[in-house]
Amino acid sequence: MTDLATTRACLDQSYDAIDALSARMDEAQWRVQSLCPEWTARDVVNHLALMERAMTGWVPSSTEELPHFERVLSGDYQVAALSNKEFAGLTKEIFAARRGDLARLTAADLDRPSWTPVGVKTFGRFLEIRIFDFWVHERDVSTPLGWPSDDAGPRAEIALAEVVGSLGYIVGKRIGLPDGTSIVFHLTGPLTRDLAVVVEGRAKVVDHVDQPDVELTTDFLTFMQLACGRIDPQEQIDAGKVTWSGDDDLGDRAARNLRFTM
Repeated sequence: MTDLATTRACLDQSYDAIDALSARMDEAQWRVQSLCPEWTARDVVNHLALMERAMTGWVPSSTEELPHFERVLSGDYQVAALSNKEFAGLTKEIFAARRGDLARLTAADLDRPSWTPVGVKTFGRFLEIRIFDFWVHERDVSTPLGWPSDDAGPRAEIALAEVVGSLGYIVGKRIGLPDGTSIVFHLTGPLTRDLAVVVEGRAKVVDHVDQPDVELTTDFLTFMQLACGRIDPQEQIDAGKVTWSGDDDLGDRAARNLRFTM
């Protein structure tokens, strides 16, 4: 699990990144279609901010104690009437309150059993999922606007770990790699990784495969956005951003079926 100092820093950087996007967007850019279907850039920021509002002041005392989700519904009504400038100001206030929460956290708090979107885990695990969510949603806005993003560092590492944790499912269920076969994903950067998966009854991530049946190569951001269902696989194949060698059928299936979440 990510240590307290890194968790604080990554969430703080996440808030800074969304604040920076909000300050930069003009009226038209707030209305731009994000990579999330039916969500504009403002809808994405609203989603992030109101979830943080639901978490403000919340440190779970048990797995039954959930964030204050009722604040999300009430917040939707509140922000609907706000101008984009007023909305950006409210978002900054919510993030400031969350920074105060993070300053009071202890390492022991991260070990607290907690509800999370992926089942009962720890509060630290919950916060890792929040970092992943921020990382993906930031790019849901910056990518269609054509703005560069910083795709390296601890936040990117945490986001990648979220996908790697589901890579067995992706390979075994989504791609449907046959039993007895293997695949290696070569990520070319800015995070460079060789991610190996073998299917032995079940698909599982392993440290290394000597002679994989198929090897798929792409850059880190393309890999992440395909895994999160944000971009069209065919467009990435046509652009040469996703290539493969070895078994052609398996490579084609892998390139088109990385999505495990939206």
